Amino acid sequence: MSTTREKILLLFSDFFAINAASIMLLWLKFIGGKIPVGIELAWREAHPGTAASPTFFFTLFWYYDVLATIYLCWMLLMVLNGMYRDQHTQSRFDEIINAFKVVTIGTLLWFVVTFDPKDPLPLTRALMFSYWLTLVVLVAGGRVAIRSFQRQLLVRGIGQHNAVIVGSDSRGVRLLHDLRSSPAQGFNIVGFVSARDEEKKEQVEGLPVLGSERELRQIVGDHAVEAVLIALQSNSHEEVLEIVNATEGYPVSFSITPDLYDIVTGHVRTNQIYGVPLMEMRPELMSPWEEAAKRFIDITVAIAVGILLAPLWLLIAIAIKVESPGPILFRQERVGRGGRPFTMFKFRSMVTDAEAGTGPVWVGDRDPRITRVGVGLRALHLDEVPQCLNFLRGDMSLVGPRPERPYFVEQFREHIPFYMRRFNVRPGLLGWAQSKHQFDMDSKDWVGIARGRVEYDLYYIENLSLKLDFKIMLQTIWFVLSGKSTR
Repeated sequence: MSTTREKILLLFSDFFAINAASIMLLWLKFIGGKIPVGIELAWREAHPGTAASPTFFFTLFWYYDVLATIYLCWMLLMVLNGMYRDQHTQSRFDEIINAFKVVTIGTLLWFVVTFDPKDPLPLTRALMFSYWLTLVVLVAGGRVAIRSFQRQLLVRGIGQHNAVIVGSDSRGVRLLHDLRSSPAQGFNIVGFVSARDEEKKEQVEGLPVLGSERELRQIVGDHAVEAVLIALQSNSHEEVLEIVNATEGYPVSFSITPDLYDIVTGHVRTNQIYGVPLMEMRPELMSPWEEAAKRFIDITVAIAVGILLAPLWLLIAIAIKVESPGPILFRQERVGRGGRPFTMFKFRSMVTDAEAGTGPVWVGDRDPRITRVGVGLRALHLDEVPQCLNFLRGDMSLVGPRPERPYFVEQFREHIPFYMRRFNVRPGLLGWAQSKHQFDMDSKDWVGIARGRVEYDLYYIENLSLKLDFKIMLQTIWFVLSGKSTR
């Protein structure tokens, strides 16, 4: 089952569960005789001369906007708690626990928000327990049914993720046997990759040995590999890092079989799903609510800057057009999250076709190709403003490592260890590197500049949080006001 179909099923299941529980609460309130006076008046206007009381369906229609608001509030809470995140091989028990946790939190919030000291226990609050119980049962039940259906598909080989096992000796063979006996794990093993110093083999247990560790990057690309499972005889830190670094930039997950030392010393927590112990090497960098908040900030800033400062952008566009012929916006291909290319927008600050005769060139602060208007735009950092379009499209974030051009990415990847790890997050307009250090952009050692940036970028990724993002925003403001470059 594809990720999109899985999320659609979860959305439909939760839609039914939330609305069914809310309608049940309304029905209990209806039969308890707690109908607002407004409904009685509306019923009499619609049915003049009748002495009958409003029907439940009339009451339900009256509350349609309230039911919609309740549903949206629950959906927001579920999204912020990561209930629609990609959860590879999420167990049914985990779904029950997640549903219990989120519904309990939401019900308690509702209980607190609607508290009225003058009427501490109205009928609606008295029925809250039944509402909570119904919602837990329906939300958890629907999700368990979907996970059960998904598991049956995986057992039949439908929707599995292509994976390779690094390590073709006894440990890799044992992992293969475990996965074959647990097809619900969701891995389709396409072959083995020989680890360092292993004997060369053509195939293992009927599966081909696709190559060595040095060829892992090409293997991942050629076989559409989504997961790399590391099963080394000894978990050498150096060798594991080399394996991870070999596929930097590809959207693959990494798991490793823990050795006895890892388990005994308590340095790891294994993730045993359907009996196969694996350590996830790339956990989520931000909690679901922080990631949602970060995205909300990106969209809010983009809309605010675009609308409130529209007259300034019009003046800039006129100035660019008057000084030199060519487009107002400059479009350039950059590398984004997961190594995927995207088009970045800027106000044009250089002459048209500046690289027509040279190809990709590292841009310095005193580049002769920069126009007079461009000098002012770059000094005030106004040329970067159209990147708000990239915020809206989801290509970039307000805060993150600066995006780089594909040509330079290929150069830096060859010379700078772990360079591609900076693409584990969305690139950004503001970054930890720019807020902490002023780089000499006119230096000829552009690899050295990139190496310095990467050290800051990796620190940002390892410590990713909303708190760090706000700190970067404040430090960037100070950097700009002090007249320093943040490029």
